Amino acid sequence: MKTKVLNILFAFFSIGGIFAQDVTTVRANSTDISDNLDLQAVASIFGESADLEDFERRLNNPDLRISNLDLNGDNRVDYLRVVESTENNTHLIILQAVLGIDVFQDVATIEVERDRHNNVTVQVVGDVYMYGPNYIYEPIYAVRPAIFNVFWVSSYRPYYSPWYWGYYPTYYTYWNPYPVYRYRSHIHSYVINTRNSYHYVTNRRSSRAVAMHNSRRQNAYERQHPGTSFTSRNTNSSNRHDLVQGRTNEVAARGTSSRDATQRASTVSTGRNNPSVNTLRDSNASRTAVTSGGNNSGRNNAQQATVRSSGSDSNRNTRGIQPVRQSAATTSTRASASSPARSSSASPARNNSKPSRSTTVPIRSSSPATQSTPSRSNSPAVRSSAPTRSTSTPSRSSAPNSSGRSTGRGSSRG
Repeated sequence: MKTKVLNILFAFFSIGGIFAQDVTTVRANSTDISDNLDLQAVASIFGESADLEDFERRLNNPDLRISNLDLNGDNRVDYLRVVESTENNTHLIILQAVLGIDVFQDVATIEVERDRHNNVTVQVVGDVYMYGPNYIYEPIYAVRPAIFNVFWVSSYRPYYSPWYWGYYPTYYTYWNPYPVYRYRSHIHSYVINTRNSYHYVTNRRSSRAVAMHNSRRQNAYERQHPGTSFTSRNTNSSNRHDLVQGRTNEVAARGTSSRDATQRASTVSTGRNNPSVNTLRDSNASRTAVTSGGNNSGRNNAQQATVRSSGSDSNRNTRGIQPVRQSAATTSTRASASSPARSSSASPARNNSKPSRSTTVPIRSSSPATQSTPSRSNSPAVRSSAPTRSTSTPSRSSAPNSSGRSTGRGSSRG
């Protein structure tokens, strides 16, 4: 028994170990080294500088904070020195991060070249290790930079930065690097000159500048970290431009999916915002209204017809005009007596003499005979079965001043 329990426990733990080995943790890294130095900002301040010494001062100004690079990891932004090399009409300006004593890493170059028509072109090229291959911006300045007037002076001497590790100008002080999102906001809000235009290109104009840079390139950080080049850090992007485009598309896709998910959730939770549901409700409500309206209209029409018929009958009864009931009385009188004309003429005369009684009697009684004659004259109408006795009665009862006594005498004589 103990052996079985031990075997079960062993199998359970072995299965758990297998599942534990299959679980992998992936941490997304949304930042890159190239996010910490914007080349458009570099091109912008280059066009505003009076010379390369002024340009280096702007690069390392603690107030502008053009750079956010911390390659040596000391929690201080690296100082960027400027080194220039010239050959004929070509000026190569190299930006190098000072990482230690005689330890430098190239981060970007600025290639300025003038053709035979005195047209000057400027290209800001990111270092291959930092930004990937062929990451180039061509600035088109709204105002011709003043630094162009210095480059082609006959007595011009190339600029070489006198500053190095531990020995910096007085205006420079250390500052801690920003978070990447804050650095981007700062650069695009306060540094980049929006009057200029910055075109992304993939080809370098000056082949001479390429050759000059190959012989003067500094890559100490690259040698220390050979497996962290741009292509190794970003396998799905050829250079920084592709990286930024991929991020933009990813953010747009996430925004679209989140909006769709929110809309679907709101549609599922309630049908008020769904046009199809509202249309269906409106159509059902209209059908119900039409059906109920048709039934009510039929009932109302029937009720109106009944009211009209009853109203006409009541009006006829109130006025004392009863042609239908008189004909019914005449028919009944003909069936019971042999002289219908005299009996029918006697009852209307009595009704006309006393209109108040004739208006109330038809409402109380339903028989046509009682409606045509008052309560006291019912006996003569019933008793007058013989035609001879009924002929003598109208002459005495047709007088306008006749009362109940005369009616009684006529009945007693009969």
